[in-house]
Amino acid sequence: MKQQIKEAKGKLGVLMPGLGAVATTFIAGVESIKKGLSKPIGSVAQMGHIRLGKRTENRNPLIKEFVPLANLDDLVFGGWDVYEDNVYTAAVKAEVLDKFQLEAIRPALESIIPMKAAFDKNFVKNLDGTHVKDYKTRYDLAQAVIDDIKNFQQEKGCDRVVMVWCGSTEIYHEAADVHMSLAAFEQGLKDNDPRIAPSMIYAYAALTLGVPFANGAPNLTCDIPALVELSKKTKTPIAGKDFKTGQTLMKTILAPGLSARALGMEGWFSTNILGNRDGWVLDDPDNFKTKEVSKLGVLEDILLPDENPELYGDMYHKIRINYYPPRKDNKESWDNIDIVGWMGYKMQIKINFLCRDSILAAPIVLDLALFIDFAKRAGMSGIQEWLSFYLKSPQTAPGLRPEHDIFKQLIKLQNTLRYLMGEDLITHLGLDYYDGILNEG
Repeated sequence: MKQQIKEAKGKLGVLMPGLGAVATTFIAGVESIKKGLSKPIGSVAQMGHIRLGKRTENRNPLIKEFVPLANLDDLVFGGWDVYEDNVYTAAVKAEVLDKFQLEAIRPALESIIPMKAAFDKNFVKNLDGTHVKDYKTRYDLAQAVIDDIKNFQQEKGCDRVVMVWCGSTEIYHEAADVHMSLAAFEQGLKDNDPRIAPSMIYAYAALTLGVPFANGAPNLTCDIPALVELSKKTKTPIAGKDFKTGQTLMKTILAPGLSARALGMEGWFSTNILGNRDGWVLDDPDNFKTKEVSKLGVLEDILLPDENPELYGDMYHKIRINYYPPRKDNKESWDNIDIVGWMGYKMQIKINFLCRDSILAAPIVLDLALFIDFAKRAGMSGIQEWLSFYLKSPQTAPGLRPEHDIFKQLIKLQNTLRYLMGEDLITHLGLDYYDGILNEG
């Protein structure tokens, strides 16, 4: 049965804490697409197809033609940043996109001026924010962000708003008592509890207003009981954590294949060089630990060494990220994978991925914004695990192990769309084509 889904009418505001390389690349890309100067390459929501029914029916529409997503022409952008540069200036400084491409959309980018950020240097030690809000308590900050959202929606004439965190990685910290319930969290805001991170303040403000929130960094953010409780109270979808872009994307593609063939693994060593603002932030050990924890869990959750001790029980997994300014946003990663085959013979796989971090992240921002808006209109709330396809460290219900296999994640995403649109789920069993015993393919 097709679910009741509200129309995607009117403007959709996309608000982003952090108007740095990722956010400006995303905005510039959409504005370029609106003018017919680019195509949304990398966006599954825009360029991906979805099979419906049996293979023999040959129904394979574009997802955007199957699901009532917001039209790109209806997207308007805003956000906050610790620096006051408008989006055009910030994009030029990020040096991700060619200046010729930016000039073609310059007026649209210059019109987007960041609001002052809710900022606490203790969580991002390597940034010196100059464009930040004054406050006495974190409760004041939360109320200021709530006012920002309301004013943006009114000024831009938005029918709906979503928020996608595109800011820096915060220092590593674990959930404490202040995060365990909405009541404790709100009291913590009033008490100016230092364990409440800026990203949590943005998430709290968004969810209080019923604005869907997606977390593109490995921060704790909305992955705490208090904000899950708030998301259910206001019937608002949340998703996180950490955009799955370069090296981890490769791991979630390759590791399932090695596991599927029951090939053993002795070790996987990963190192990166990155020179953008994200690389500078991660040069601090406390911030790197947050990213490291996010990246380390991927292999273990795919290979399940406890269940497969003979194949992966002694696997050694090491990750390094090094700040290297000359590369700017052009990240380079090296992976050395030591695998074991028949009769214990050892083999190696080497990967050298020269990628562009923000180019890979920008379409993820678009898809998360479109899909989490769709989820809200479909009446969904709380954790949206079906969006784990886009995320390094997927948020799940308590006690539920995340699914990292990108192919299983894609099936989960597509089946969720089929379910909401009243189409049969696809199991890929296929026996009915040969034995005529089942009704699904």
